[in-house]
Amino acid sequence: MALHATSSRDSVRAAAEGEPEWAGDASRRPAAFYSAVFAQIEEVGWERLVSGKGDGGVSCLVFRILDDQGRNHLLEITLPMNYPSSPPCLVADVPYLPELQWSKGSRLKDVVCQFQEHLKILQDYWSIMDDIDKVLWVVDPTKPTFAMSHRRIALDHYQSKFNFITDSQYFKHIIVDGQFFSGSADKKFHENLSTVLDFALPPPPSVNIEDDEQVDCGICYAKHLPIDDELGTHSGGTTDYTCENPSCSRAFHSVCLRDWLRAITTTRQSFDVLFGNCPYCSDPVAVKITDR
Repeated sequence: MALHATSSRDSVRAAAEGEPEWAGDASRRPAAFYSAVFAQIEEVGWERLVSGKGDGGVSCLVFRILDDQGRNHLLEITLPMNYPSSPPCLVADVPYLPELQWSKGSRLKDVVCQFQEHLKILQDYWSIMDDIDKVLWVVDPTKPTFAMSHRRIALDHYQSKFNFITDSQYFKHIIVDGQFFSGSADKKFHENLSTVLDFALPPPPSVNIEDDEQVDCGICYAKHLPIDDELGTHSGGTTDYTCENPSCSRAFHSVCLRDWLRAITTTRQSFDVLFGNCPYCSDPVAVKITDR
């Protein structure tokens, strides 16, 4: 479930005003540092802030970033002691991180903007990976993340792991058993792969995922919603919506998915139903609008 801006702002400010966990006031940064960071968070948007921890709640900030296809990404930004003289450290679920352009006048919004531009570069990459997960029988990983750049797929008589070269032609070059092949730029990856292997590739099997195999919500990352009267019948509830794409099968709280869809500009509404795309595989999803 998306955090409200007031909750993030109040929690971070409260942490900054409290005592450090590990030492006395000597370990704290100058007061001007906290004011500057608060101002920079304001520029990015408190509604994007998921959490803040360390050194009064501002040393490590996690922001929620949506890419052009509505995929949900968490960007962790760690601020060094001599920030902003030194650039922050980034952690994110992407195949590779951007080379951060930084100067003493740079701010958190510059980091977020550069990360968003980096996500634009990766859109074709993820779209092709989504297509692979949807069209081919992927054996490993069973729950792919945005950072994973390999797939082990089942063939007619054996399983093979393919290394993908992610150049500007995105998956037009293929390495199979150490041999390099160039595919057609007019064909999709799985079509080029089928041509290289000279046989049709099997589609994914129809597999029912056990209920206890995935119980965490793909949006709020919790098994249960908070116990809150405002949530009504959903208070304390478990995940109650699953993506119908068998290669995805991500579970969500319908409340979280509804709030997430409402934040996406491409979401459509018809009567009491919201129509959009899964945050993970981009397949169509639909959720009813109900009172909490």
